[in-house]
Amino acid sequence: MRQDGVDAALEKSRRGGHLWIFAEKPLLARDCRVYIYNLAVRLKVPVKGAGLADGIEVFPKQDRLSADEFGNGLRAPLGIHQANKKRYWFYGADYRLEQQIAYLSRLKKITEPEMAAFVEGLEMPPELAPPKIEAAPVRLPANGAYREFRILDYVTVRRKMARNYWTQCPSCALQGRDKSGDNLAISVADPRKYRCWAGCGREMIRSAVGCPIRQRAAR
Repeated sequence: MRQDGVDAALEKSRRGGHLWIFAEKPLLARDCRVYIYNLAVRLKVPVKGAGLADGIEVFPKQDRLSADEFGNGLRAPLGIHQANKKRYWFYGADYRLEQQIAYLSRLKKITEPEMAAFVEGLEMPPELAPPKIEAAPVRLPANGAYREFRILDYVTVRRKMARNYWTQCPSCALQGRDKSGDNLAISVADPRKYRCWAGCGREMIRSAVGCPIRQRAAR
């Protein structure tokens, strides 16, 4: 980022730190995400959620929001953390509010033309792009003896982000993984479409919830 002329402020947190990058005015979320994700790939920095349980988290977590969706709730810089009622300081100045604000005010803010130049010719790295979820084929007997499997009947949605619901993968949970509870993506528009970021197949997920995929009898 220094090579690009980008100032970043490192803030303490409960579990490591937050690296804040400020803009002169609101920028397109997708451009910001493309810039940071490509930077992470170049530096070989692991990104949480891209099939990994640990790594950096990038906010915002979506490229765009529709009119009826909400983004991420974040604690603003120098805000009070509601879980422990603590304020976390930035490393670049004395731990007093006036000095901290003065430090942040001095930081160079990214402009819209600068961000456009950073992401020119770049796309989201394929390994970090949101999962493309394909619908599972619906196989019902001719007499309709049982109803279509619905994954949402077996999980508790943790959050809705972009076009997907996110929750704990039942198969990962059985294996003692997915402690963050967000490996499983379920399409909002068509909940028949779901995918585990950690690689669990549909057979594993269905088996984990006690509803294995029925195999057709051989003739």
